[in-house]
Amino acid sequence: MAKMILNADVKLGKISKHIYGHFAEHLGRCIYGGIWVGEDSEIPNTGGIRNDVIDALRQIQIPVLRWPGGCFADEYHWQDGIGPREQRPRMINTHWGGVVENNHFGTHEFMLLCELTGAEPYICGNVGSGTVSEMQQWIEYITFDGESPMADLRRANGRDEPWKLTYFGVGNENWGCGGHMRPEYYADLYRRYATYVRNFGGNRIYKIACGSSGGDLRWTEVLMREAGRMMNGLSLHYYTVPGTWSKKGSATEFDHREWFVTLKKALAMNDIITRHSTIMDHYDPDRRVGMIIDEWGTWYDVEPGTNPGFLYQQNTIRDALVAGITFNIFHKHCSRVHMANIAQTVNVLQSILLTEGDKLVKTPTYHVFDMYKVHQDAEAVELICESDQYQYGEESIPQVTASASQDRAGRIHISLCNLHPEHEAEVNCELRGMVAGRVEGTVLTASVMNAHNTFAQPDLVRPQTFDQALIRGQTMIVKLPPMSVVVLSLE
Repeated sequence: MAKMILNADVKLGKISKHIYGHFAEHLGRCIYGGIWVGEDSEIPNTGGIRNDVIDALRQIQIPVLRWPGGCFADEYHWQDGIGPREQRPRMINTHWGGVVENNHFGTHEFMLLCELTGAEPYICGNVGSGTVSEMQQWIEYITFDGESPMADLRRANGRDEPWKLTYFGVGNENWGCGGHMRPEYYADLYRRYATYVRNFGGNRIYKIACGSSGGDLRWTEVLMREAGRMMNGLSLHYYTVPGTWSKKGSATEFDHREWFVTLKKALAMNDIITRHSTIMDHYDPDRRVGMIIDEWGTWYDVEPGTNPGFLYQQNTIRDALVAGITFNIFHKHCSRVHMANIAQTVNVLQSILLTEGDKLVKTPTYHVFDMYKVHQDAEAVELICESDQYQYGEESIPQVTASASQDRAGRIHISLCNLHPEHEAEVNCELRGMVAGRVEGTVLTASVMNAHNTFAQPDLVRPQTFDQALIRGQTMIVKLPPMSVVVLSLE
């Protein structure tokens, strides 16, 4: 049995809605075919952007979208993606499959996508192969409302009014695909480039420095020491890989051991955030600089028969649990984690949507985003959890993870994940600081570990009404099915 204490009157801070952000890179079929089909396509679209994708993203209240990469960002030259599409230069996408990039989806198209979905744009600039003036001109093109060469160019391309742009990343993975830099060198470059990421008019930019990958604590140390005062956010990347980087494992063909290892590695996000937060706290005790986890999710071997450079993988109930576990961790660290962006939105890695021609599938991960959206901008409240251990061989992890928040209307929402694929979990939760009259819930679960949605069976894994929670006085008793994600609403 899992024993919990909900202290509804103990607030831990605001859960930024941007924790539920997304990431769309020019990679495989994420942009072309996934988001963009062009205005002449027979697939219903608005300005070339798929209507079914727009509707799906609006449903989950997408708060922010990162673009154009990823590794692609540090080879992207933004002026190739503006003006008449038939005149835009073509390039080779050297990072992802060596395919031709026609630049039909550029700045105007991305900003339209954000307008149509309600997402705030988060643009990642080119430090690896770009110039300071190129980055400065991009900001001017997007945000300047006066008379200047870049603002006039924007007007000539059909956009009179400037856009609002809050989030801007100064480079991506500059320790790797973005230039293989040392932290000291990148820190100096960041200080230089960030100087020219200027605020025009009433637009105010939240500047995000390139942070480390997983366990590289020294990168965080150097960046905070040398450039912390010039940044608003510092990124962090962490992927859940059940195998090795050369043989990651299958998204759908796995055994109990791989299930356990995947969830154990997802739980490691808590320790990673804690370690980097400790360093950030030393240089930024007031927590002014946000942690931006702008790439996270599961990474498996690509689906058989697909282009290895396209990173196309299926998405099962296991991935839904990784998402639920991760969000529960983000909630715990809400005072430091300002934004997170799952990799990626459509057809790539732990995507929330899959497309094939005019068909669209919502993955189990999508449904977790939909269920958890009640936490966006809510106040995290204290939830103390003592869970039974889920043991496999000599190793063990908590069987249940959970988090709770209170929305503006006063409703308490509790999210719970039962990690065990075979055993149900009983939860006994003492309710303090509130009087609950009723509880309602939604559950996402499956009958087999590799259950997933396909174009033939798009609703095999989908949320259902949950009725296995009841309140007796100041105690709530919940029975969680095996391998399940549950969200409860208490009033």
